[in-house]
Amino acid sequence: PGAISSLQRQMEIQESELRRIRSEKELLQKQLREREVQLQAVSDKFGSLTEEQRQEEAVVMMEQENQNLQQVVTEQEFQLAEQNKLISELQGTVSQLQAEVVTTRLHLLEQKQAQKETQSQLEALQHTELQTRVALELISSKFERYRNKIIQATFSVEGIQDPQGELTDDEVLEAMQKIFNERTEFQQMLKNKSSR
Repeated sequence: PGAISSLQRQMEIQESELRRIRSEKELLQKQLREREVQLQAVSDKFGSLTEEQRQEEAVVMMEQENQNLQQVVTEQEFQLAEQNKLISELQGTVSQLQAEVVTTRLHLLEQKQAQKETQSQLEALQHTELQTRVALELISSKFERYRNKIIQATFSVEGIQDPQGELTDDEVLEAMQKIFNERTEFQQMLKNKSSR
C-alpha cells in the first residue's frame, strides 16, 4: 500500500505539471496569434501607403518592426516546440507510473496468495502433528500396559522376589532371563535323570 501511495503521489505531481505546461502552451499560442495579427497589420499598413509616403525612413522603421515581430514569432514557435516535447515526456512518465501502480498491485496480490498458501500448509502440518501426538500417546499407553503385564507375569513366578520401587527395563529383562535360565537348567536336570 505504501508503494502504491508513493507512485500515486508521483503520478498526481506529474499530471499537475502536465496541466501547467498545457496551460502555458495555450497562452503562448494565444500570444503567437496576436503577434501574427500585428505582423499582418504592419504588412497591410505598408501596402496601403502612397508612393510619396514611402520615404526611406518609414521603410527602414517598418522593416525594423517587421524584423522584431518576426523574431518574436520565431522565439514563440521554438518555445511551443519545447513545450510539446516536455508534454510528450510527461505523458510518458505518467504512463510509466500507471504501469508501475498496476505491477505493484499485482505483486501485492501474489504476496497475499503466497501468504494464504503458507498459512494453509502450516495448518495442515499442525493437524498432522496433532494426529501424530495422539497416535504416540496411544502407542505409549499400549506399551505401558504390555510392560505391566510382563512385570506381573515375571514376578508372579515362585522364587522371584517382588520388586522394590520402580523397575527399569533392564531389571525386567534380567528377571525374565533368570526365570528362563532356571527353567532351562531344570529341564536339563530332568533329561539327565530320565536318561539314566
